[in-house]
Amino acid sequence: MQARRYSVLAMCSVMALAGCKTSGTDLGGMLDAGASLMTAATLSDGDVKTLGDQTIAHHDKKNRVASAGSHHAKRLAGLTAGWKEVEGRSLEYKVYISPEVNAFAVPNGSIRFYSGLLDSMTDDEVRYVIAHEIGHVVLGHSKKALQVEYATLAARQAGAASGNTAVSAMSSSSIGELGQALIGAQFSQSQENEADDFAVDLLKKTGKPTGGAVTALRKLEKLHGNQRSMFSSHPAPGDRAKRLEARIASK
Repeated sequence: MQARRYSVLAMCSVMALAGCKTSGTDLGGMLDAGASLMTAATLSDGDVKTLGDQTIAHHDKKNRVASAGSHHAKRLAGLTAGWKEVEGRSLEYKVYISPEVNAFAVPNGSIRFYSGLLDSMTDDEVRYVIAHEIGHVVLGHSKKALQVEYATLAARQAGAASGNTAVSAMSSSSIGELGQALIGAQFSQSQENEADDFAVDLLKKTGKPTGGAVTALRKLEKLHGNQRSMFSSHPAPGDRAKRLEARIASK
């Protein structure tokens, strides 16, 4: 579903995002009249990292980040010990002080957890969530989500521009909007299953219990229910729990 949506957005993106500069890279330069639509909509790894850096910096400034000496930060540091780098990807973690039960990953390797999630889950359950978010980074799901949301934002900004006026460099509000889209990103069923499988395998590989994967999803089921939109390919937490339970039992 993500891939199909991305293709549609590629067709919607304009060929002129001039002035959106990153370190040594002019994103607008990729979108000259001679570029293909796919090239126009696809950001390089370097561009994605730069956008990721900008996005997470914006949200770290916007949110209340737990201090290094706080209970939440110390707990997360202990739970992520040994996972500062996974499969060649450097990762860094912080906690936002908020009652929201949520977590999200940015493709530059930044992963954020809300204190509400830490407060509502056991260590084994939080480890599963950590491993699941790492999966989204390592498997490229977060990168694809950022590319899709960036293309959406670019197309909308271009549509609002008069004539052939190029879209200006991304503003702070645009970066914030991009970040909000990533936080609320709905991954496809196949992507969530892949991240779940990655999480269980990582937990096993590092000698951590895997049962927290099932109980964490059951808690999310109680919190959000087991329903999903008929137009969404995003799997319900109860269905994911049942699938993982069977997978763990078979190994």
